[in-house]
Amino acid sequence: MKKKNWLMLLLVGIITLVLAACGGGDDKKESSKEKVDTNALPDTATNKDEAIKGGTLKVGLVSDSPFQGIFNWELYEDAYDSEIMAYASNSIFDTKEDFLISDKGLAKLDVDEDAKKATITIQKDVKWSDGEPFTIDDVIFPYYIIADKDYTGVRYDADLQNIVGAVEYHDGKADDISGIKKIDDHTAEITFKKISPAIYSGGDGLWGYAEPKHQLKDIKIKDLVKSDEVRKNPVTLGAFVIDKIVNGESVQFKANENYWKGQPKLDKVVLEVVPSSSAAASMKAGKYDILTSYPANAYGDIKELKNTQILGRPELSYSYLGFKEGKYDTKKGEVVVDENAKMSDQKVRQAVAYAMNIEEVTDAYYDGLRERANSLIPPVFSTYYDSKLKGYNYDLDKAKSLLEEAGYKDTNNDGYVEDPDGKEFTIKLAAMSGSDKDEKIVQFYIQNWKAAGLKVELTTGRTIEFNSFYDKVQADDKDIDMFMAAWGTGTNPSPSGLYSKTAQFNFSRYTTPELETLLSNIDSKEALDSDYRAEAFTKWQEYMSEQAVTVPMYFRTEIVPVNNRVKGYDIKYVDGAELQNLELTADAPVK
Repeated sequence: MKKKNWLMLLLVGIITLVLAACGGGDDKKESSKEKVDTNALPDTATNKDEAIKGGTLKVGLVSDSPFQGIFNWELYEDAYDSEIMAYASNSIFDTKEDFLISDKGLAKLDVDEDAKKATITIQKDVKWSDGEPFTIDDVIFPYYIIADKDYTGVRYDADLQNIVGAVEYHDGKADDISGIKKIDDHTAEITFKKISPAIYSGGDGLWGYAEPKHQLKDIKIKDLVKSDEVRKNPVTLGAFVIDKIVNGESVQFKANENYWKGQPKLDKVVLEVVPSSSAAASMKAGKYDILTSYPANAYGDIKELKNTQILGRPELSYSYLGFKEGKYDTKKGEVVVDENAKMSDQKVRQAVAYAMNIEEVTDAYYDGLRERANSLIPPVFSTYYDSKLKGYNYDLDKAKSLLEEAGYKDTNNDGYVEDPDGKEFTIKLAAMSGSDKDEKIVQFYIQNWKAAGLKVELTTGRTIEFNSFYDKVQADDKDIDMFMAAWGTGTNPSPSGLYSKTAQFNFSRYTTPELETLLSNIDSKEALDSDYRAEAFTKWQEYMSEQAVTVPMYFRTEIVPVNNRVKGYDIKYVDGAELQNLELTADAPVK
């Protein structure tokens, strides 16, 4: 299934925040004169040449950090590992219009709303890449990984706990998950505490991936993330199989001879990490067929390439500014708010948001590929996105006024406000490194905040490498007061997996009874009525905007450079090209 769940995120959904330099004066010469018509970007690569037999697809994964190499859907934590696993995916569901589960995948879903049950039926005569039969045990096994008391990942949350018996199993009060029953080798029944519309998009605790139980069953769950079976030689249901790995740098795949949709036409896929600074030059030189995670602010570097087609689509994601409001209690498995957190004052958070000149960044340096976001629901979810929500337009006077109302005033005339007790007030900001332009854009925002009287300093004195950044954010590092990041939402718009009290991805560590009620309403039985659910989404968006704990920054358009020798490739969300059908029309990428 393609990007189906808030918990099957494109970091898990976190995507690197890559921004262009901006500011006043001569810096504006860096901007493009003409903005991209994002609606005119094709989603399909055209190639009418005759295909060669076999060949190796060369993929550049644009990143300024090594990938972690956690090749397991229950345990991975970032977009880069997800990009890699896509070539050897163990997804069991496919999607149709409106990102709803279809019957075209490895598994079929039937839901009995009144009984609060779902039946999963898998196709017969399917084999894993090692030749072992694919059975319903492989569908059930991931639930036991996530619910295990020694599980080391981040997906044991309110959704998974919605399965009857999952909590009891996790707490050691039961030997199995009572709500999951094996009917036969190809059928399982799952009983939930509640059923909502989210289940049809892979929510409510439904899991969309299988794992080879015959390969992993004897490995202790706490040791799984470090095992060779996850790091070096995972067995797959996907079109390709991992063949060779250079840790953090490259992965070579070979065709899966047992792929259930037929053996791929390509012989191999070689994926390499390529720094953002050299990505465009590498594409021009014919080193790669496809660049993934290509930074939108570098569109100008590739737009004139004769050997490249540029595909585009709206991302199921948004960039945001988050404020740390507490900690995550791992023993309780829930967020604990600190009323004395530095950024606990709502007006101060709102002032920070109003002081950011996001409009200037998007207008001058993103060629139309970014726009200021007003909501935590991307516009692609048109049924639920609140287009009327104003959000936080740049308003320096409003920012200053809010700080004064909150009692933050410059009492010593140094240009920066002090807190209501007259003490120095310095905000520590964590921001990711990426391209060589990131430091400049972060400094631009720091100057924005300075103009409002806010003293903001980088947590480590500089931007932070991708993996270290999320380690610090997830660990609630004491030197982080606010942070810039991004979420990939997946195809299920329900925000529970990111903002509920039990969600480990709730990085702002914010919860209130009202917020929990709003989230519950979105995924309630009543929400099976489409009008009720749309209204519930609207109320949640309004509440989150007012609280300004997670402030949306950008809605994003993804661009994918594709070499002219690639045939049969597209980036459609629904009914798109399938990996086994990709072909090449030359022995090497066109230069």
